[in-house]
Amino acid sequence: MNDLVTIKEIQEDPLRIATLCYLPVPGDGRDKTLVTFRPLLARDARRLGQYFLGLSDETRRRYGPHPFDQATADMLCAELNYAQTLRMLATLDLEEAEQVIAYFILVLGVLERDAARYARLAIPLAPDTDCTLAPSVADAFQSRGLGSLMMEHLIRVAVRLGRKRMVLMGGTQATNARAIHFYQKHGFRKVGEFEKPPGFNNYDMILEF
Repeated sequence: MNDLVTIKEIQEDPLRIATLCYLPVPGDGRDKTLVTFRPLLARDARRLGQYFLGLSDETRRRYGPHPFDQATADMLCAELNYAQTLRMLATLDLEEAEQVIAYFILVLGVLERDAARYARLAIPLAPDTDCTLAPSVADAFQSRGLGSLMMEHLIRVAVRLGRKRMVLMGGTQATNARAIHFYQKHGFRKVGEFEKPPGFNNYDMILEF
């Protein structure tokens, strides 16, 4: 799936960049759980809100691109703009109801605050060919390989869209060893450090495709 895809094609058919995969069930390598990776759709407001409200305080503390409530889910689904941001979901079909178990943001470009930090590192970011990532996984599915499967799919999508590099939205907290290991496993490298808020250290990490 390395063929190029355009934003127009995604706008016409968001499910063009959807895929299916199997997630092993803990304790039984023979059993598999079928997971769908797809873009957020206008009809997803209720299930995305349920996902946000189900996140633990620890997960919320580690991941903060926006509030985690139903009002935010309603707004995101009402204001979809695939030309600027792909909001990718991992979902399960449970008793004829779809449940969101992961939510990854892929900004097709760079945020001003991130670009400013990278400029100070003498690494100019290019909005036309760089992209920005913010991932999250439901607590019950963390450390089960879901994040890696979704990350691999998202990287393929970014490459198909002609992106060359990926940076982390707002960096990652220096105390979040699990996240740092996750990013390094997928090829990110640390390029700088910064404090935000004062006294809290964060790392900037970048992936070159």
